[in-house]
Amino acid sequence: MASAAAAAAAAEWEAAARKVLVARKSCFGLPTACPTCLPVFLYLRMAQVPFDIHVDTNFPDADHIPYVEFGDCVAFNNEKGGVIEYLKDEKIVDLNSNHPSVSSTDVLETKAMVSTWLADALLFELWVVSDGSIANDIYFSDLAWPIGKILHWKKTRHVKQLLGITKLNAAEKEDEIYRKASAAYDSLSIRLGDQVFLFDNSPTDVDALFLGHAIFVLNALPDTSVLRGTLQKHDNLVRFAEHHKVQLLETSSSSSSGLGSSPSPSSSTPRRRPSADQSYKPKPRANKERTEEEKKFRRRAKYFLATQLVAVLVFLSLMGGVDSSELDDDDGLDYED
Repeated sequence: MASAAAAAAAAEWEAAARKVLVARKSCFGLPTACPTCLPVFLYLRMAQVPFDIHVDTNFPDADHIPYVEFGDCVAFNNEKGGVIEYLKDEKIVDLNSNHPSVSSTDVLETKAMVSTWLADALLFELWVVSDGSIANDIYFSDLAWPIGKILHWKKTRHVKQLLGITKLNAAEKEDEIYRKASAAYDSLSIRLGDQVFLFDNSPTDVDALFLGHAIFVLNALPDTSVLRGTLQKHDNLVRFAEHHKVQLLETSSSSSSGLGSSPSPSSSTPRRRPSADQSYKPKPRANKERTEEEKKFRRRAKYFLATQLVAVLVFLSLMGGVDSSELDDDDGLDYED
């Protein structure tokens, strides 16, 4: 069953005239400012896959973004380890296959370091120690203020839980996060040396993951960022990021062989949320003419959404204009248990 599904997905990939990467919007001079979407963008570029990018603003906090559409199939971020892992596992696009002599253990260890220590440090800077403006630009700037504010607060609480941060251990956790990030940069700097890529002379998925991280840190985080300052201590890592940014983002975007269409919210179309039981799905078929029952259901759905919006506004009014610092003070209540 699994092999048949993989074969079907591979056939769809080969038959698809154009692939579509659905990501979050551009910002900070990057084609997508989302630190989760950017590595997928770079991976496809490194593999020289022609694709279009569409911006999805309908689900600002959804974990299935980014995803790639090809033919009647969709590969989601929240399934099978993410888009890159899916493309590798199904033998659709596997950059690592070009490195038979490289130790898979070295690749996995380096990848784990980027995916944990560096990813955690970036989450910490985006959602915990920053003023929230960068995260707001990426995820919530297209939403009404009350909704964006509440979603940001909710995400901050989730990240604190994920990183195990409480009021009692905040300083200790901060030291630990930055210590691990510094160790990761040291190790990557030694691994890279004066090479163009981390392993041999061609890219792997680890290059795409770290490059996405490094380009985001250098272009999106402020000069006061501890993480950015730590990265900038390693000249070869900075050169690595700047070199490939020019090659994969700036040079390719000006040629017809790269990105098929410029990313803009106006080009995006509503997309389906993923289910949890399949790694790729057929796209929805064209809508048929609605029945009376369907029209009634849609009217009720609109009333329900309106009611929810009113409830949010009432909630905010009852809070009596609570400012962001008071919201932040509430974050620790659930962590002291």
